[in-house]
Amino acid sequence: MAVDLARLTAFEALRAVDERDAYTNLVLPAMLTERGLTGRDAALVTELVHGTLRRRGTYDAILDQVAKQGVAKIDPPVLDALRLGAHQLLSMRVPSHAAVSTTVDLVRRQVGHKPTAFVNAVLRKVARRGLGDWLDLVGAGLSETERLAVVESHPAWMVEALGRALEVGGRDRSELPALLGADNASPRVTLVARPGLVDPDALPGEAGRLSPYARVLDGGVPGDLPEIRDGRAGVQDEGSQMVALTAVDASVEGRDERWLDLCAGPGGKAALLGALAAQRGAHLVANEAQPHRAELVRKTVRQLPDVEVTVHDGREGPWEPGSFDRVLVDAPCTGLGALRRRPESRWRRRAEDVPELVTLQVELLGRALSLVRPGGVVVYATCSPHAEETVGVVEAATASGVAELEDVRRWWPHVDGTDAMFAAVLRRTAD
Repeated sequence: MAVDLARLTAFEALRAVDERDAYTNLVLPAMLTERGLTGRDAALVTELVHGTLRRRGTYDAILDQVAKQGVAKIDPPVLDALRLGAHQLLSMRVPSHAAVSTTVDLVRRQVGHKPTAFVNAVLRKVARRGLGDWLDLVGAGLSETERLAVVESHPAWMVEALGRALEVGGRDRSELPALLGADNASPRVTLVARPGLVDPDALPGEAGRLSPYARVLDGGVPGDLPEIRDGRAGVQDEGSQMVALTAVDASVEGRDERWLDLCAGPGGKAALLGALAAQRGAHLVANEAQPHRAELVRKTVRQLPDVEVTVHDGREGPWEPGSFDRVLVDAPCTGLGALRRRPESRWRRRAEDVPELVTLQVELLGRALSLVRPGGVVVYATCSPHAEETVGVVEAATASGVAELEDVRRWWPHVDGTDAMFAAVLRRTAD
């Protein structure tokens, strides 16, 4: 019964993602709690959902080979069930008969009897080959971009964008398969010990590779830790921690008392900044444009009473020009650097989204540069390595000579074990 419930929960989570544009990081924990799924059952559900979403492009290409009408004409609930079955057959250690029969039972229960014979026939055809053989088959005769899109399960435009990002970032395009492959791997859970609130050694796990405040877990439920529950520590990718530390470590001559996190939601970077600001006698303003995300910031920084949480459009907030010594702009972006952690994002974003985001990013960075005093620093960051969202934005915002680019830092999942992050350190020039 528990296994059936696990598969049912996974299926319903996939349907929520497809039907309601739900986010797995929100809908999945709620479903697990509501249904009392813990331990191995919770781990099974998580792998079924995340693995199926990460590999959806590959599974669709395979299903397109074996379903006569093609995936485009398959009823969406049936298609989600087929993807779920394909993941168990090709990427998990589930016996073929169990993967097929449980998926057929799931379709019978959730969709009806009519499509069960079709589902049974399609999955039996899928089971005749292993994943490697299927990849050779579906990738044959394609261009390199198209082949990588199918084999590594990314939209073709993302493959091109990530290849370009490697080149712009001073790396070799030959790393592209490794980068795409890292997006398909399950990331380990990384904790952050907020300075002054808890010592990193008080947290379980091994030390991080980059951040002195990071601890990396192989498993478990972080939310069960008292340090997480009360806000002294948090769950935060090490790349995200390094962006906050870059903002803190950039040198500032003279006054260093007023800090601003211009786009603070959901609050992880703000909490790390706020903890370090408290140690240095500085005051942090954590601003977020969306009220519901501002509430998340307040919750995250609840152990840091000196952090001031505000709700304004970052382009229009009421701050005086030159009133801050240090500003972090963690701008809204395509999220191409966090695809391993947000598996549904790769199927939602479109190349057409980029120009509108770039316009917003340039405006936010321009406002940040007006808010920092001459000699102060602005760190512009994205969880996307996309060239237009990173170096393109920095070049556009600094073209007038209002700031000088002092440093650029990048982190990559296939190199650093982090999300792909970008951070540029800009120093405001004299008026």
